[in-house]
Amino acid sequence: MREVELLIGGIIVGLMIAIPVGPVNILCMQRTIEGGWKSGVISGFGAAAADMLYGGIAGFSITLVVQFLIREQFWIRFLGGILLVVIGISYFFKRPEPLSAHQQNRGSAYSDLRSTFLLTLTNPTTVLSFLGLLAALGMGNQRQWWLTVFLVIGIFCGSMAWWIVLSSIVNQFRGRFNDRTLLLMNRLAGLAIGGFGIAICILSRNWL
Repeated sequence: MREVELLIGGIIVGLMIAIPVGPVNILCMQRTIEGGWKSGVISGFGAAAADMLYGGIAGFSITLVVQFLIREQFWIRFLGGILLVVIGISYFFKRPEPLSAHQQNRGSAYSDLRSTFLLTLTNPTTVLSFLGLLAALGMGNQRQWWLTVFLVIGIFCGSMAWWIVLSSIVNQFRGRFNDRTLLLMNRLAGLAIGGFGIAICILSRNWL
């Protein structure tokens, strides 16, 4: 059936977009180690929601939005890079919670989701990656809107599947970390995320 084909294709595309290592992967691993499996999955949910949004723009061929994202990608990337630098600095100086503290405060879940959602949105060329992948898999043609819904759902499921797997793997090794190791990982995560941000700010000049 066409619906199943689009759903499976969307899952493959979602996985291909989510798996490459980037700042969201680092955040997801960091939050899983510090806050547990749930924190990592919630962070991944924010990224998957942003992937679904971009996938929907590509899948429904919303040309006006695509052109806007390409036209304004300098400012989107530049502001996103600054956001990454701020997050990197905060993680570098952040004192990790003790591993014995498994329960997070109520606002932390929303913060985890919001930050990864915004970070994923800071790369507007992601929509071009979706367009290329859909074309390569033979799903770039126009279709009835309700069929495209299956594609977009598949993209979300594929992306979300990766974040669940990543969080589950990292959570298996969580008990091997102590508070001192967590502090070191915060420093490394801060440097990596901040480094990504600086690189994005520098490279964004190419889109002026």
